[in-house]
Amino acid sequence: MADITAIILTKNEEVNIRKCILSIKPIVKRIIVVDSGSTDGTAAAAEALGAEVMVNEMSPFLYAKQFLYAMENGNIQTKWVFRFDADEELTEESAKEIEKLCNENEDTDVNGIVVRFEVNFMGRAIRHGGVYPLRKLLLFKYGKGNIEDRCMDEHCVLFEGRSVEVVHDSLHHDDKGLTAWIDKHNGYSTREMQDYFNSVESKEATGLSGEHALDAKAKFKRFLRWKIYYRLPAGFRAYAYYFYRYYIRFGFLDGREGKIFCFMQAYWYRFLVDAKIFEAEKQRGKNRT
Repeated sequence: MADITAIILTKNEEVNIRKCILSIKPIVKRIIVVDSGSTDGTAAAAEALGAEVMVNEMSPFLYAKQFLYAMENGNIQTKWVFRFDADEELTEESAKEIEKLCNENEDTDVNGIVVRFEVNFMGRAIRHGGVYPLRKLLLFKYGKGNIEDRCMDEHCVLFEGRSVEVVHDSLHHDDKGLTAWIDKHNGYSTREMQDYFNSVESKEATGLSGEHALDAKAKFKRFLRWKIYYRLPAGFRAYAYYFYRYYIRFGFLDGREGKIFCFMQAYWYRFLVDAKIFEAEKQRGKNRT
């Protein structure tokens, strides 16, 4: 076991929460679940597995705000904090590696750990399309890092020190099905639209300012988003995104599930974001007249 407090954010995650908690329980000292008013059995299932449940109802459900709530109200006393999602799961190999890295680096300048995931969609591992491996800085030493306060695309950041990456894959596998995926990404699209306007109206629209604490890969991805993707014409950029993922990055090698995944990410989710940006711009124009 390592000196870790895991923070899991939930909203109707009864289907996923059990496997999530069981995968991290052997290596962490404490598990905090921050529930945003679930109407299913999420809270009861988490408590039955030994997690502490803090209810903080929030609409819309903002990941960064909920995580910051846990950081401010969770009385965290461990060396490490582990941000984990209910649809994520450690493997036996990745759990042992994370435990080892945390214990070995308690007194070094390694203040963050990047976890890599294999994404599963509709029961199939997505290994192409630029998705694999999905890398996220999820562990940091308490007081040495935190999460960005953004509507969407929030990352854990380090205030100082460096990060190392886990070699073994963990799993990103949502068992709630395609309808739940669509509902979730509909909410994501609204938050992405809000984040777009927040960023355009601030220096973060450059993709450079205020991001010194992001790890290099996260900083590069945000640079691409603001310096290239959002400078393409609305509508066309969804097509370009699909073409890049499905053809250039060989998404077609993931079979029918891979095609659906690329299509839904581009022509549904990314196009929906553009549509909501267009709608908001029209409304802003009316309000100025």
